[in-house]
Amino acid sequence: MKMRNQWPVLTAVAGLASGLLTGCGSGSGDSGGTGSSVVVGMSDDVQATDPASGYDPGSWLLFNNVFQSLLTFPNGGTEPEPDAAESCAFTDTSTKVYKCTLKDGLKFSNGDKLTSQDVKFSFDRTLKINDDAGPAILFSMLDKVETPDEKTVVFRLTVPDATFPSKIASAAGSIVDHTQYDGNKLREDGKAVGSGPYKLDSFGDDKAVFSVNENYKGTAKVKNSGVTMKLFHGSQNALKKALQDNKIDIAFRGLTASDIADIQNSDNDSQTEVVEGSSAEVQHLVFNMDDPVTGKLGVRKAIAYLIDRDALIKDVYQGTATPLYSIIPAGIAGHNTAFFDTYGASPSPTKAAAALKADGITGKVKLTLWSTPSRYGPATDQELKAIAGQLNDSGLFDADVKSVAFDQYEKDIAKGKYGVYVKGWVPDYPDADNFTAPFFGKGNVLSNNYTNSTITGTLIPRTAAESDRAATDNDYARLQDIVAEQLPVLPVWQAKQYAVTRENVYGLEYCLDASTVFRFWELSKG
Repeated sequence: MKMRNQWPVLTAVAGLASGLLTGCGSGSGDSGGTGSSVVVGMSDDVQATDPASGYDPGSWLLFNNVFQSLLTFPNGGTEPEPDAAESCAFTDTSTKVYKCTLKDGLKFSNGDKLTSQDVKFSFDRTLKINDDAGPAILFSMLDKVETPDEKTVVFRLTVPDATFPSKIASAAGSIVDHTQYDGNKLREDGKAVGSGPYKLDSFGDDKAVFSVNENYKGTAKVKNSGVTMKLFHGSQNALKKALQDNKIDIAFRGLTASDIADIQNSDNDSQTEVVEGSSAEVQHLVFNMDDPVTGKLGVRKAIAYLIDRDALIKDVYQGTATPLYSIIPAGIAGHNTAFFDTYGASPSPTKAAAALKADGITGKVKLTLWSTPSRYGPATDQELKAIAGQLNDSGLFDADVKSVAFDQYEKDIAKGKYGVYVKGWVPDYPDADNFTAPFFGKGNVLSNNYTNSTITGTLIPRTAAESDRAATDNDYARLQDIVAEQLPVLPVWQAKQYAVTRENVYGLEYCLDASTVFRFWELSKG
C-alpha cells in the first residue's frame, strides 16, 4: 500500500460483476461475539502487526480490527464518527486545534485502562519512529498532542487541516497500550495489544487468528465468534483452490475476473456468491514531465485522445472496473469529469495527430510504457500492452511495454528513467484531499517532476483548511481542470470492489465500501 513518502497503491482488481449484492449496514453495541468463526483468505501479505509501521492493505486490515481509533468510518459512510472518542471537534475556526473526549471505561484487550496518555503516546510514537514503511507522513502537520486530563486529548496542528478527523479515523490513528510498546522502536514479535473488536491470538507466515475482544467498547457489534485470516502470498491459484475446496469461507483481494468466472462455472453458481461494494481505488498513467518524449504536452495530449478506457475495461478487466475521467474518483465529494470534457471518451486519431503537429512532432513517437505486475497484479502488463496497441493502431506511435520487479521499478522512477509508468492508489481516507495533495502538492510522491504554483500555493492549502467539505467543490473542480489541461497524469480506471463467499456466509456487503475498512465484525455464518 505505501512506501516511504508514498501513499496507497492499488492491488489487482479482483472480481467479476455477476450475481451481485450491494448495500450498507449499520451497527452499534457490544463486544460479545456470537455464531461461528469465519475463515477469510486473501493474496495480500500482512507486512506488520505494529501500526507505526505497516502501511499496506493487509496490515491495515489487521489494524482496523485489532486496534481502535478515536473516530471510525460507518458502514457505507465517508464522514468519520466517534469510536473510542465520545466526541471530537475543532475548537477554533482555523481548523488547527482539534479536541477529543474519550468514552468512559475504555480498556485494551489485556485489561489495561485506555486513557488520553495512550492516545498521545501512540501519535508521538508513530512520528518519532517515522518508519520507512509507516504512516507518519499522514501527520506531518501535527505539532503536538496535549492531555489536560485522562479523558481529554488536544491536537495542535502547524497548518489548518480540515481532513485531520478523517486521517485519525484511518488505521494510522490506531491507539496502542503505552505499557506494551516501546516509544522508540517497533514491536517485532508478531503480537498486538489494542482495544478494537478483536484480539490477535496468533500471527504466522500463513495465517492470523483473531478472537473477540470482550473488553471492547465502541460502535461495532460483533456477529461471529472469531476470524481466521489465511494468507496466500500473492498466489491467486492457491486462493482460488482454497475457496473451491471449502477451506476458506471468503476470498478477499486477489482473485481475477477469470478466476471468479471459473469458480462460478465449476460450482454452477450454487456454492458461491460474488459480492460487490463501492471502491475508491484508482489507477493512473504517470508522465515524467522532464522526459524528452513525455515532457512534450503534445505527446501527452495525443495519448489522452487515443486511450480507449472502455476497451480496457471490457477486454482486460472484464467489467470489474469503470472508466475514470478525473483524478478524484466517483463517489468522493469534489469529483468531476475533467478528462472526459477535455478529451472525450472515444479515441480520436485526428485530434491526437493535431496535438502532435501543434508541438512540432511529425514522425512516429517512440515510447515505452513501464509496468510492475508484482505490485499491481498480472493484468497490469496485459493492460499496458493493450494501451500500447491502441497507440500503435493510430499510426502515430511506436510503443512497447517493459515490465520490471517492483523494487527496481521504484528506484528507476526516482531516478527519472521512465517516461510513462503506471501507479495505483488505495486511499487512506475517503476525501478528495487524499487524491490531490500527495500527487500535486509539495514533495510530489509520484516523482514525475510536476509542479503548479496555483495548485500548491492556493488550491491545496485552501481546500485543506475548509471545514465545510462541500464548500471545496469549486476549488477541486479548478484543480482537476488544471491537471486535465497540463496532463502530468492520465486517469485510467476506478476499481469495483469484490469478494467471493461461500453460500452460508453473510455480511460481506457491509465490508466493501470507499472507506476501505474490511469489517470482520459484520461477518457471520449460517
